[in-house]
Amino acid sequence: MKRRYLDGLFENDRHFSHLSTLEKEMAFRTEMGFYYSYYKNYIEAPSITSGMRFFINDNLSESPEVINALKRFNLYPEMVIGNLHRTYTGFMEFFGLASKTCYDVHRVSDMTPVEGCEGLGDPAYFYVTCVFVLNGLMMSLLFLYGTYLSCCRFGGLITVLCFFFNHAESTRVMWTPPLRESFSYPFFVMQMLIMTYIIRNKNPGRKVLGALCACNILFMLPWPTSQCILLTQVACLYACFVMGYITPALMKSLLSVHMAASSVCFVLLFGNTSPSSLYASALLACWVHISDVIWSKFSSSKDFLSMMYSCVEEYDYMEIEAIVGYIKTLLLPLNLIIVGIVGMKATHKVMNYLQQPKVEGEKAGGDAEQVPDLNNGEVVFNGLQLLAFAGLAVMVMKLKLFMAPQMCIMASLLCSRPLFSWLGDCNKQQMVSFGVLSLMAVQGMANIQTQREMGGDFRSPAQEELLKWINTNTPTDAVFGGTAPTMASVLLSTRRLIVNHPHDEDPGQRERTKMAYSMYSRKPVEEAVKRLKDLSVDYFILENTWCYPRAREGCSLPEIWDAEDEENRGKTPLCVLLLSANSHPHFKTAFENKAYKVLQVPKPSR
Repeated sequence: MKRRYLDGLFENDRHFSHLSTLEKEMAFRTEMGFYYSYYKNYIEAPSITSGMRFFINDNLSESPEVINALKRFNLYPEMVIGNLHRTYTGFMEFFGLASKTCYDVHRVSDMTPVEGCEGLGDPAYFYVTCVFVLNGLMMSLLFLYGTYLSCCRFGGLITVLCFFFNHAESTRVMWTPPLRESFSYPFFVMQMLIMTYIIRNKNPGRKVLGALCACNILFMLPWPTSQCILLTQVACLYACFVMGYITPALMKSLLSVHMAASSVCFVLLFGNTSPSSLYASALLACWVHISDVIWSKFSSSKDFLSMMYSCVEEYDYMEIEAIVGYIKTLLLPLNLIIVGIVGMKATHKVMNYLQQPKVEGEKAGGDAEQVPDLNNGEVVFNGLQLLAFAGLAVMVMKLKLFMAPQMCIMASLLCSRPLFSWLGDCNKQQMVSFGVLSLMAVQGMANIQTQREMGGDFRSPAQEELLKWINTNTPTDAVFGGTAPTMASVLLSTRRLIVNHPHDEDPGQRERTKMAYSMYSRKPVEEAVKRLKDLSVDYFILENTWCYPRAREGCSLPEIWDAEDEENRGKTPLCVLLLSANSHPHFKTAFENKAYKVLQVPKPSR
């Protein structure tokens, strides 16, 4: 059901089935197009071996450098889906079965008709379907998770319904299928379910620990941010250990699992994480991915890179509208009550433990395993994890995608007898649970209806014209520079070489992007030309929308440059001059439409 729901939202938003191949590729904007380009190259390669060779020796995305894209960009999902697509299309061809249906799509009068295809034989359709199937299966995990945590099947139902009632705040997979979180997060749900099982049962076998390790690996491989999340998990486990909910032996076993998973990922990602310590790798990952973002929120000093992050909505503080939405569906009030009760019970238990006199063995420095049996440690762990996610979500808005599902899971505890036995017998508690769920459904069903009514019809004539021009009029080895989202589209749809892209977690790549973006600064044109020549750029794509003031004040590229380029503040931005006047003598205008202007960079004189 969840897979069909996601597919319906995605189709309504873009009319995906009626888009041409080029339009489908353009619909994958920014990082989405960048990741999808590797999948496209992989399935179009003559063989699996040649596709793998391109992953490891990528000479397109950071020209003239040759990089290991599998190491840098966490592309294992594209490799897996690419192999599945090869297998499926080969099977269908072998038996002579049709794998897709194509038809002519007539567009508005000034645009030529295109061929639209749907069916699993279409590469884009297959890719999106795999993502939605994976996230559809996640709903089964959420049901099991809520059921197990609350010890009640109705608790699992509450978790699933809360997720749908708050769907827009719980996931963005229906709008952004190729993003790394779409592949990674379902395995985190499975990992948290197994962790909850381990903490409750206290003595896990090797198979359970092996399953936990596998989930850690599958969670970390697609998404670098996962290491930060696992760091918060280790901190929550340590807190439970200090309070006595986890024995020293179990804590050692769990840390060993984390270390083993980190080491495997170190090998599979060609050394892209630290093998010596999960803590070191996670701390380093957090520092490199989000340090500039966090620092910019507390510091008055701004630079180009920190401003670039702070102007991206996903890296901003969590918006008030999201909190209001949680209140309207009663998800936040319910979680405040549940977390409050869990906190009071945990505090009471721990205080009683600390006030107990030590036994003789402990006084003599005996067995450290002699810890009183504190029940419901898995509930405390989940509550602590929610608090950690809430802290992250407030600071970085996109991380609310961890907080909201965790609130849905914690909502299942409304059915927990140990927590809510004071409501009366089982029948009374179930009546209260059903009443609360009914109240949540009032706004929840309205939210679902609003999502289902969202519609769109993807069209980008200016970009389509640009990409067709590039394919027709530029050499196949031409090197392009421009804004990161557009470079992703150029890489995907034309296979031309680019010097910068949206995946900005590498310091060197961020510096290359900054050099390319000097065309949007107020610097002298000679300085910008020199930087483009240093990058060996042949064509630079200038865009109107990035040059002029945007809806969010201070977030046009010239304004972002003002954060550190004090010397040139107040001057007319270079992009304004180049868009409104002749580009000679520094550039030659090679192509121009209402949204884009392609400037040919002169070759350096020998």
